[in-house]
Amino acid sequence: MIHILKSCTILTMAVGLANQGVAGEMLTELGTPEGELSIVAWAGYIERGETDPAFDWVTGFEEATGCMVSVKTANTSDEMVALMNEGGFDLVTASGDASLRMIAGDRVQPINTDLIPSWDTIDPRLQNAEWHTVDGVHYGTPYMWGANVLMYNTDLYPEPPTSWSAVFEEQTLADGQSNVGRVQAYDVPIYIADAANYLMYRQPELGITSPYELNQEQYDAALNLLRGQRQLVARYWHDAFIQIDDFTNEGMAVSGSWPFMVQLLQAADVNVASVIPVEGVTGWADTTMMHVNAKNPTCAYLWMEHQLSSNLQSDLAVWFGASPSVPAACTDGRGMLTPEGCTANQFDNFEQIKFWQTPVSACESQGECVPYYRWVSDYIGVIGGR
Repeated sequence: MIHILKSCTILTMAVGLANQGVAGEMLTELGTPEGELSIVAWAGYIERGETDPAFDWVTGFEEATGCMVSVKTANTSDEMVALMNEGGFDLVTASGDASLRMIAGDRVQPINTDLIPSWDTIDPRLQNAEWHTVDGVHYGTPYMWGANVLMYNTDLYPEPPTSWSAVFEEQTLADGQSNVGRVQAYDVPIYIADAANYLMYRQPELGITSPYELNQEQYDAALNLLRGQRQLVARYWHDAFIQIDDFTNEGMAVSGSWPFMVQLLQAADVNVASVIPVEGVTGWADTTMMHVNAKNPTCAYLWMEHQLSSNLQSDLAVWFGASPSVPAACTDGRGMLTPEGCTANQFDNFEQIKFWQTPVSACESQGECVPYYRWVSDYIGVIGGR
């Protein structure tokens, strides 16, 4: 019931934001640091050495600027949008399925790139990305990007699974038992795109060209696949650490995941690994965006400059298993990342990752598509067994 009420709130918000104005004026100069900074972030994105002393990119920033950082962890893009809609935060590390909603909803403000000295070091593939740039105006600073991988228990899969069928179809595992009740799925509406991505490869006759742009027939096919998956799923997850606990203690076999969880589980000697299946993957390209009513704008800009330092980018990429937004982090040796690590984290496969974006009714590929508010309401039904 709690999940359904939360999702209904998100549905109302998604419809309402579509009718709001464009974000406000951008800052023209910095002032004296305000002494604090509040960030909404994905788990593992803002580390101060508490999880692992080797990973700390907050303490030095606080000492250098006097901006004391507080972090609110958000588990989903929809949660990030809801928190920014409520206000009280300065920055958010938003994925592409949230960023344009916050721009349209006047929740974030344009970014003056002249106030970010390291802007030109950003990967050209990200500098003008459509998920944070509108009519040539930037609404954020690229942070980190990566792929949604297939994580599996290596005891139950002695050979790596090669297809997302591992989570969408009933199969017999290495212990002779069915995968029913040992599969996880992401409990957020954007997961419909993962089903569409699978069908894009497996059923080309549907004509899907983007997993985020689905006509009614394509959308219905994705929902039907997810309804079938419902019979396999033991838990719909959105909390990274709950997924870690389930793979550690509850006998989970396979799930879509982030490299962050894979690495933490492996560090704890849990027998898991990950793979990019033959159908390809969805992914995330996250942008640090500034609330339209940020109380600490100077500290916010100082953080956006700080986040582009190649050593922070390097260590974050190693910690999260992601790719940096500053290419120099792959090669300059200022942090833990190596060129081989960048390759392993898909740095060279940018064009093959289908990055999250918010589905809209007026879509480029076929004129009219099923909009996001429908994804929200219908995925509630899928999770509820309808």
